[in-house]
Amino acid sequence: MEKTDDSIKEIIQKAKEGNQIAFSTLLDTFWNDVYGFQLLRTKNENDAEDITIRTFSRAFGKIDTYDENYEFKTWLITISKNLHVDLLRKRKRSLMNEMESRGDEVKRVLDETPTVEDRLITEQNLAHLLQDIKKLKPHYQKVINLRYFQEMSYADIAKELNEPVNNIKVKLLRAKKLLAEIIKKK
Repeated sequence: MEKTDDSIKEIIQKAKEGNQIAFSTLLDTFWNDVYGFQLLRTKNENDAEDITIRTFSRAFGKIDTYDENYEFKTWLITISKNLHVDLLRKRKRSLMNEMESRGDEVKRVLDETPTVEDRLITEQNLAHLLQDIKKLKPHYQKVINLRYFQEMSYADIAKELNEPVNNIKVKLLRAKKLLAEIIKKK
């Protein structure tokens, strides 16, 4: 359903007032625009998705600064473009530092199969849901696991994953939407 300029302005106003449904509606309405823009720029699905998540996180965190004289989509794309430039600069610095200190290796440990999920898989009513969750990308699996199975707060998840709380909220919104789509396809 195409949203009119007036309805978008109303949704933005509700988001400024802290309405979570409005945030979700804005995410659903503009996700494909921002993600598509970044996919063309980065030519990498993971980078495009990460930058898109960060874009919405930043936009939702600063929604009160949005100037209604401009298109909301344009504002999001501008934030997205700036985040992409920042990412490129960061990678360039990182590459230079890595070349200087070749001996140092960065250790990354991904917990893709938490024991909580393993125990829950034995319960028949959750087995199908967990199989659906495992179809999601690992970072979405992680936030769903932490929020719904380990019952952690947004703040605790943010601390655990070393990300801003707004990023966690956006990832959870997106993860729930993707999970619902997987379940509907059955």
